Amino acid sequence: MASMSFALNRFSGLSSKTTLSADFDPSSRRSFLPPTRVGLKISSAAESEPDLSVTVNGLKMPNPFVIGSGPPGTNYTVMKRAFDEGWGAVIAKTVSLDASKVINVTPRYARLRTGSNGSAKTDVIGWQNIELISDRPLETMLKEFERLKKEYPDRILIASVMEEYNKTAWEELIDRVEQTGVDALEINFSCPHGMPERRMGAAVGQDCALLDEVCGWINAKATVPVWAKMTPNITDITEPARVSLKSGCEGIAAINTIMSVMGIDMKTLRPEPCVEGYSTPGGYSYKAVRPIALAKVMNIAKMMKSEFSEDRSLSGIGGVETGYDAAEFILLGSNTVQVCTGVMMHGYGHVKTLCAELKDFMKQHNFSTIEEFRGHSLQYFTTHTDLVKRQKEAVEQRKAEKRGLKSDKDWTGDGFVKETESMVSN
Repeated sequence: MASMSFALNRFSGLSSKTTLSADFDPSSRRSFLPPTRVGLKISSAAESEPDLSVTVNGLKMPNPFVIGSGPPGTNYTVMKRAFDEGWGAVIAKTVSLDASKVINVTPRYARLRTGSNGSAKTDVIGWQNIELISDRPLETMLKEFERLKKEYPDRILIASVMEEYNKTAWEELIDRVEQTGVDALEINFSCPHGMPERRMGAAVGQDCALLDEVCGWINAKATVPVWAKMTPNITDITEPARVSLKSGCEGIAAINTIMSVMGIDMKTLRPEPCVEGYSTPGGYSYKAVRPIALAKVMNIAKMMKSEFSEDRSLSGIGGVETGYDAAEFILLGSNTVQVCTGVMMHGYGHVKTLCAELKDFMKQHNFSTIEEFRGHSLQYFTTHTDLVKRQKEAVEQRKAEKRGLKSDKDWTGDGFVKETESMVSN
């Protein structure tokens, strides 16, 4: 195995999956709320560049930007391109044992623009897909995983897997995928469309009892880190995240796409994307979903911080297009940030822009590492009741300040006129 995890067991030190990579540094383990240096600017003769490298579940990446599972990870050629361009890690398109059951249609994408439906074309802000998991034979994908790991032994390749509700099938899939040398597994418990009748994807992620059972099968078999990918199409996303972590998963990835109907063609009155005059609800992604994704990630991060060890990881997903978007996810506790639709819009070379912008953000706040600001903004979320209390106290404080001096000893010569004015009522 190329690199392995250090996940903590709930009762004793290290889990059955524990083997540390040679370059793993235990000191890298940090809490979700590290001491902040926001606002503290220390000048030096030669300021060093911020360090974007991260170590997640024992896996060392040059930066936190990860190719999200989907079209950008469909085959050897595109995944190799991602490594060559400098992505921190690549998650391949989801595989299953029997690809012959996976039949895609075309067109399978639809776009949401800023203008009203039927108006002139404007900027794209949303993206819908009705695409299924990989339709390539598993044997083919496994050979490509193995080839990639031989050519890029120091880079992180993560396999996304999804299977039917069958323990034997899950065990076979995990065993065969791990033999290729992949560094981790991301379990697709979240695909919002396609094959729900086979109890795959979101059909598992939306049923916590089923999720607990399947996670148990997976974690009893897996020897590399396991990330559970969450569906946002659920009332409380912390519930399946909690179940996954309690069942032994080292990390959570969130969110997958949001179930949606992209729109109706105003000329034909048919839904989009239109396949032979018909359509089906699909997964919604790209930058318009980012506020929803940030809220889900924030909720998961707060739950993880209060209930689990610091070594459990969180991979944020949803509408990342800039390095500043990524900084938001990291500020809310994400260890890594996945990009999928953004790659489809801007290409693999976009990672250079993402890294440059994230470094720019870090320089603005004098952060030298990702861990220095990861989770920093979580502390500013509270309840509405607490907001009311805080505002009431602040208003009372401002009123008290306007009343002027509290004692005769506070009068000064220089500020006498202003001090007098501060105590006038009209």
